Amino acid sequence: MNATSMSRFDRQLGGRMGLLAGLLMLVVGAGKTAVAQPATEPQSTRAYIRSVVTDTIEAAPYTGALWGIEVTNLETGERLFQHNPDHLFTPASNAKLLTAAAALRRLGPSYRYNTRLYVDGPVRNGVLRGNLIVRGSGDPTLGGYAQRDDPTAVFRDWADSLRAAGITRIEGDILGDDNPFSDVPLGDGWSWNDVPYAYAAEINGLVFNGNTIDLEVRGRQVGAPGRVTWSPFETDFVRVRNQSRTVPRDSTSDEDYERPFSENTFTVRSRIHPNEVQEETLTITEPTKYFTHTLRSVLLREGISVGGQGRDVDDSPLTPRYEADSVRRVGTYRSPPLREVVQTMNHESQNLYAEQLLRTLAVVGPPDTTADDLTEGSAALGALAVRTELSEVGIDTSRVRVVDGSGLSRKNYVRPRAMTRLLVHMWSEAPSDRRAAFYDSLPMGGREGTLEYRFPRGAAARGEVRAKTGTLTGASALSGYVRTPRGTPLAFVIFCNHHLADAEDVRAAQDAIVNALAERPL
Repeated sequence: MNATSMSRFDRQLGGRMGLLAGLLMLVVGAGKTAVAQPATEPQSTRAYIRSVVTDTIEAAPYTGALWGIEVTNLETGERLFQHNPDHLFTPASNAKLLTAAAALRRLGPSYRYNTRLYVDGPVRNGVLRGNLIVRGSGDPTLGGYAQRDDPTAVFRDWADSLRAAGITRIEGDILGDDNPFSDVPLGDGWSWNDVPYAYAAEINGLVFNGNTIDLEVRGRQVGAPGRVTWSPFETDFVRVRNQSRTVPRDSTSDEDYERPFSENTFTVRSRIHPNEVQEETLTITEPTKYFTHTLRSVLLREGISVGGQGRDVDDSPLTPRYEADSVRRVGTYRSPPLREVVQTMNHESQNLYAEQLLRTLAVVGPPDTTADDLTEGSAALGALAVRTELSEVGIDTSRVRVVDGSGLSRKNYVRPRAMTRLLVHMWSEAPSDRRAAFYDSLPMGGREGTLEYRFPRGAAARGEVRAKTGTLTGASALSGYVRTPRGTPLAFVIFCNHHLADAEDVRAAQDAIVNALAERPL
């Protein structure tokens, strides 16, 4: 994979973090030893941090890399350390901090999406003589992360709602209205290598199951193809070509999936050991049709017959008129509040959630503009909304570029100084509900989300750091908050670009710096 910010990638590499962090603590040990040895004058905090950071980032694995680091005491406002604070960096998934702050400021922590179900036509003797219409709002949570164990639960609830309305058969089609968002499915500058994988799921006004399928390959006897299954219920919306092979245990197993652009045909070429299980979440294309196709399948399973097919309303000759007497609402799915959406986004580094939020900012109270390219529901207008919010908290947005919400694009640029300013604002100046939602959205070191396997038992920052990770090939980031032994809160930003080191080695360097901050009695 060329680039990833997703939590699966972080978790797979996370198992080595304890050892690597320990090794890097030895690298920075010289600075700590100097503090511990008898001396006529204690080493100053600034000198201590400078020593730790310098010894860490100048280690051999990071030769040629560009680092940007800033540390600020949130009680006093004192800047304790800075290194390239005004250079522009690709922030990777640290871009989600910008998206989260802008969404919380603009929409409020209690904002909820509403996805509504309508009937268009009369009901006679249990038969809807017309279409069923789903009107999207850009909600990423329907069948999403919190519902991953039962993604079709909402659709079954809607089947109950139809029965309650006296409907047991739909004569027409099931139409999906995704019109709140533009029809551009991917972010600006995304890599084609990423397309099959869940962290590059298509963006859309209607989302089901993260616009993905969950595929499993199970090894059998050597030489035989693996057994391939997928959910939800092996939907026939996709085709799967099984070219996998079960290989001896003393040979290498690997995963290999392919889905061409604009197709829903997957080719599985994985090599797998006997009885081994490989699981992967893979993206689909045409998410509105996927939504309505799956809804139709669920209704059929629930005993409600459907004469027509699942379609995108744009492919229908009819334009829904929701204010018409013939159109009645029969069901609604309300998302969890934004504070929970943002928490999932940052805890799990959920790219689709970030992209849906960015486009929501281009629909709900969008910025005023006369530019022709800044259309309703577009990423460009959402990016303007983010920059507007950043400007209002005192960030020079002439030195910020935002092109997507997740950070998967390499066209995003931000300075460590700007990220620090955002962290300071959300800690010290934001209203309490926004501050709490932002802070709680950051995973706790050693305990949660993408930091679950970092800061292992015995690490100074374990349970004391909350931060957002970020990973692309050659780019890594960690920004957030950490408390010292005396409870003093610090904001830190650690960017690394243009590195050739293994991703886990760069993370180990970041963790070593944060552990050193957590050890210093400020």
